[in-house]
Amino acid sequence: MSDHDHSHHTGCSEYRDLSRRQFLASSTALSAAAVVFPEWLPRVTLSNHFSSTRDIMVSVFMRGATDGLAMVIPHTEARYYAIRPTIRTPAPDSMAANRAIALDNRFAFPPAMRAMLAPYQAGDLLITHATGHINNNNRSHFDAQRFMEVGKPVDPDLTTGWLGRHLASVPPMHPSPVLRGIGISSGLAKSLVGAPQTLPIADPANYGIGGSATTRTARMAMLRSNYEGSANPLRAAALDAVGTIDLLSRLNINAYAPAGGAVYPNTSFGRGLRSVAALIKADIGIEAASVDIGGWDTHAAQDPNAGQMATLMTGFAQAMTAFWTDVMNTGQRVTLVAVSEFGRNAIENGSQGTDHGRGTVMFAMGKGIAGGRVLTNGWPGLEAAQLEDRRDLRVTLDYRDVLAEIVQRRLENNNLGYIFPGWRPTFRGVTR
Repeated sequence: MSDHDHSHHTGCSEYRDLSRRQFLASSTALSAAAVVFPEWLPRVTLSNHFSSTRDIMVSVFMRGATDGLAMVIPHTEARYYAIRPTIRTPAPDSMAANRAIALDNRFAFPPAMRAMLAPYQAGDLLITHATGHINNNNRSHFDAQRFMEVGKPVDPDLTTGWLGRHLASVPPMHPSPVLRGIGISSGLAKSLVGAPQTLPIADPANYGIGGSATTRTARMAMLRSNYEGSANPLRAAALDAVGTIDLLSRLNINAYAPAGGAVYPNTSFGRGLRSVAALIKADIGIEAASVDIGGWDTHAAQDPNAGQMATLMTGFAQAMTAFWTDVMNTGQRVTLVAVSEFGRNAIENGSQGTDHGRGTVMFAMGKGIAGGRVLTNGWPGLEAAQLEDRRDLRVTLDYRDVLAEIVQRRLENNNLGYIFPGWRPTFRGVTR
């Protein structure tokens, strides 16, 4: 599903099966409109007026459970080097050529994350560490991803996503939007389920209907007329899709020229963020987008300095920084958040990799983010007695605290009880 999916051979069997299922989930275009909100969810009242002052939200999911201790290194922890004998990055004060780059007096980037120094030093990138689901120790990729995307753990009745409920509970930002949400994938991301005027589109630059170009207009008109008399939600979903095909064919995303000298890597993640940037700048009404980057299930041959993990981190950092340069540094009101379902064991395994763990890192980026720092809710430490079950970085900061603050202060939506049901967030100073 991704040209970053380097863990095809090193990931666990559940992750490989999950990746296939996500790839095959191509029929969920109608699910956004067809979904039913459970009766117990708090009700919200919508304004009839559009709003153009809030941020656009871009949600990045690092699927496969990323190793936060490899992406942002606690370089002053002596035990980090002891428990990772073959997959550690040398300390910033070492003489090694591949030494880490200090972010502050506790944390550092490995060289593979160097590209993200620019937004970090500009104060636009916030890193939260020891982050995850604070009271849920489920280490199934499938379950943990679902829980995180719906915004609540262990609730089979909640079928909509947190971002979908956000869009469903605010008026449009654009007076006449064609497309409010987009998932850059074949199947709609769970986080967007329930969102109005939202579609999964794997490749917006080439979205359309097949067949002869000479009969395209007639066939589009026939499709539109066939569904105009249908009942909702089928009518709304079908007409949204037809309208989106019309719109994207006129945008010419393939010719999009990024601003500020930004260069997106030619990966599925890089191309996905580039497409999102083009759609945002086209001002068609996009308010939320989701983009995946897979391959983080690094059970073996992880090597954060010259191997699989180094390649993953390099592509991630370059694409994220290109988006920052192209979109955020040119005045667009956009916030991007990158999460992963859980972290990995603090202790290296016998295959020079790491197994499923708990705490990891989360990234928030944008001009409205109080960045340039690594935020923790008390660093839990890596000594044996400090680890959860003597093997995992403890989760001390729930990811919903970060998202809820962004939803209220950057997305201007106060319906937090509706978007994150059952969770009472504590704002951590994530936003400006």
